[in-house]
Amino acid sequence: MAVYSTSPMIRIFGTIFASLLGLAFGSFLNVCLSRWPEGESIVAPRSHCRNCTHTLSWWENIPLISWLVLRGRCRNCRTWIGVRYPLVEFAVGTLWATSAWQFFYGISALDSPDIFIYVALAAAVEKMALYWLLVGLALLDAENLWLPDWITLPGTALGFVLTVVSAYFDLGRGATVAAAHSLLGILAAASLILLIRWVYWLIRRREGIGLGDAKLMALLAAWLGLPSALLAFGLGVVLGALVAVVMLVIPSSPQAQPEGWAASKLPLGTFLCVGGIVSGLWGQPIIAAYLRWAGF
Repeated sequence: MAVYSTSPMIRIFGTIFASLLGLAFGSFLNVCLSRWPEGESIVAPRSHCRNCTHTLSWWENIPLISWLVLRGRCRNCRTWIGVRYPLVEFAVGTLWATSAWQFFYGISALDSPDIFIYVALAAAVEKMALYWLLVGLALLDAENLWLPDWITLPGTALGFVLTVVSAYFDLGRGATVAAAHSLLGILAAASLILLIRWVYWLIRRREGIGLGDAKLMALLAAWLGLPSALLAFGLGVVLGALVAVVMLVIPSSPQAQPEGWAASKLPLGTFLCVGGIVSGLWGQPIIAAYLRWAGF
């Protein structure tokens, strides 16, 4: 056994490093979000203005800072860049910093075998990868109503593999049992969306929820487990309902469709991703608090 103690300075510098790394990966995610829907390569050409094709200099590619210096406009044609770029960078940077802080706080004065330190580090890196995926999927669905199968399906498989591998190194669990539980959780989470989709079709005779949302729920269950995935679903539904109420209150424009807000398509995947992020960060305390409140 070894007792680990991380000083406040190590936690601070580790968190700052994770946040800077997150800003860089957030900038890369912006490239993906701009090019994936258009079927373009994310490798070439170099970063450029989508309006005038002006190739960005190195100082125009600094996360957050460049957008602020340029005041959100292209240096060449003055076209508005959009707030999505700094928001994505800030979101990924903040989520990665939070994950790092939770890791350092969790191992502070930890009296455990060395293997648990590496397991905790691997779990923190996994959470960072999950948050990167969820931010990307949330924006893809919000902007394009698109949850690509080539992201959700491999993402689900990766989450399942990581769950089994983590269980193998966790001395209190068996990898076989963890694999069975994970598979059942993935199927249950996806089936929940499929059931709602089927009931909606029976009532209104049209699609209300896409199959991509079912695959996203499977991804959440693979990475977070079924209880946390259900929490993400509940949070996502509440958030989506709040947005729907706001759309109901806001008067429709004269050009709006006759059915008004009811005909609008809300990106459920975006709300599920937000719920997944909240569940990943604070899911266990929320679930524990609910169970105490319910008397379990």
